[in-house]
Amino acid sequence: MSSTLMRHILACNNTPSPAHLLPFRFGGPQVGWVSKELAQALTFLPQSFHFDGDGVAMAGRLRSAGARSDALAAACRDLAKQGFLRIRGENFDIRTGFEGPVLGTLDRGAIPAFGIIGHGVHLNGLVRRADGLHVWVGVRARDKAVAPGQLDNLVGGGVPAGLTPAETLVKEAAEEASIPSALVAGARPAGRVSYILTLPEGLRRDVLHVYDLDLPEDFTPTPNDDEVERFELWPAARLLEAVRETDSVKFNVNLVLIHLFLREGLLPEAEAAALAPLLDQGA
Repeated sequence: MSSTLMRHILACNNTPSPAHLLPFRFGGPQVGWVSKELAQALTFLPQSFHFDGDGVAMAGRLRSAGARSDALAAACRDLAKQGFLRIRGENFDIRTGFEGPVLGTLDRGAIPAFGIIGHGVHLNGLVRRADGLHVWVGVRARDKAVAPGQLDNLVGGGVPAGLTPAETLVKEAAEEASIPSALVAGARPAGRVSYILTLPEGLRRDVLHVYDLDLPEDFTPTPNDDEVERFELWPAARLLEAVRETDSVKFNVNLVLIHLFLREGLLPEAEAAALAPLLDQGA
């Protein structure tokens, strides 16, 4: 069956093949994908990047994670001046896949340009009332660069270098919603959502680690930074209608919420069967 929820999954997976990009490697292992234009810019940094029939690789002399990280940081400063990326001042870990050893770090703003997997955490704040399931949503600040004024999860954020998703969740919950760590400790890992999305800044290979947290009815989250204007408690049915019928929810949060609706049994069986396999695209 066709689904108006399906459009959100398709919109976040607009890259059926990365064949138009060049593999980016650390020696043998591939860690990302780069455009031909960015690869051309890297030819001017032969001390750090080498080229062969298999794409672009960091120089063999850069054997440690620290050496690779330093060389990438220097390259990113040059690439930012050329308009290829924007330095964000926060590093992400680089791995070959979802897990495995950390092979280096890269500024968050350069993650799409190099097609590196980026990890994030998203928290569903749930209130189970007598009249049914309710979900806390955040209304994003109107001066945000991405999705200003749109609806968001209760908590969401990228996993910075050196932290696990669980550690990031505790940090982001305090920073974004003033949720005490003792309360966040009750959050349950609920799976992951991933997608592969081509944007002007490059290839987003995002893996979102999803958590559910049942909150007491007398707890009200409070914004603690400039990320969110306010929080609102919505009946799950109203939120499902918003995802199904509007574009009022941040693009990737739609996927996290569809994942929630599936797990809570809020979708027709046939629709659920069609959507479930598409929420983890393998990034």
